Amino acid sequence: MKFIDEYRSPALVSGLLLRIKKKAALLSRTITIMEVCGSHTTAIGRFGIRRLLPENIRLVSGPGCPVCVTSTQDIDQALWLASRPDTLFTSYGDLLRVPGSHGNSLEKIRATGAQVKTVHSALEALTLAQTHPDQKVVFMGIGFETTSPTVAAAVLKAEKLNLNNFSIFCSHKLMPPVMRLLLDEQELALDGFLCPGHVSTIIGTKVYEFITDSGRAAAVTGFEPVDILEGIYLILEELTNGISKVRLQYQRGVNSQGNPKARELLHEVFEPATVNWRGLGQIPDSGLTLRKEFSAFDAGCHFVIPEIESQTNSSCRCGEVLRGLIEPAACKMFGSTCTPNNPFGPCMVSNEGSCAAAFRYPAH
Repeated sequence: MKFIDEYRSPALVSGLLLRIKKKAALLSRTITIMEVCGSHTTAIGRFGIRRLLPENIRLVSGPGCPVCVTSTQDIDQALWLASRPDTLFTSYGDLLRVPGSHGNSLEKIRATGAQVKTVHSALEALTLAQTHPDQKVVFMGIGFETTSPTVAAAVLKAEKLNLNNFSIFCSHKLMPPVMRLLLDEQELALDGFLCPGHVSTIIGTKVYEFITDSGRAAAVTGFEPVDILEGIYLILEELTNGISKVRLQYQRGVNSQGNPKARELLHEVFEPATVNWRGLGQIPDSGLTLRKEFSAFDAGCHFVIPEIESQTNSSCRCGEVLRGLIEPAACKMFGSTCTPNNPFGPCMVSNEGSCAAAFRYPAH
């Protein structure tokens, strides 16, 4: 508790807010900073950080929730896989409630008899494959660079065990390519990024130099109030003094090089691929696919997965929320027909989604 209290210290928070106010006063325009981490989005809402900032400092949430950015087509194909009688489909819990094209979800089809099981890791799914040799166990791999090394480890273990009933339905995403895309979003006009802390433990800080090279600012931060406010201050410092380098606030968890062993594991098992992001479309080299030598563990090689023509609810504006173009409350469904108990879009489903955070912390 002493460690947490240090990063929630009212004195430190007050001091940082004063420093932020002084820096903001030097800027004659509104500064837009985007966070691209679902944990940051939740923390910013929980601690009421937006309402503490000067009026000319604007925080917007980006596509930092892995459940939220999973495309409708991926959900529809997951539903097709999970509906097969010989398949035990496994996934993280948040994904189960995300609706597909026709309002179905993994949770709903499980209620009608489909074999869908929540797991906490790919290794847990692999264990299920060992104990259920008569079934095809599929793990839906979602998430950014933080979780994908564990999936790579599961694939290598499955190869070592010579398991032939375990496969990955891969929907992993990479963060830097989407951040590059958002820098070019003229309507957003970003001045800087609060870079994701968890992802950065794997990829380090040097990979964000394209942000500062473009004339914008970047700071890698932790998840407590002092972390986030210090990150905002570092961004303002760069903007007022001239962009020079990626700032690392989260020194207790991240270094410039990241985790080379985890990245080596990723590179061994996966390769970059063009994938579809909800609200952002096809982004080159922004996802991961299994290398050919591991195709035996690719669900697409175990099953002939159909190319489903997916549809999204035209009233749901999750895509615009994920791009930072609107606040959740700008969607007419928010808080009325779309709530955490009755979600129409993934941004309300996931605990890390922007809409769920805005609903839970309405004064955020």
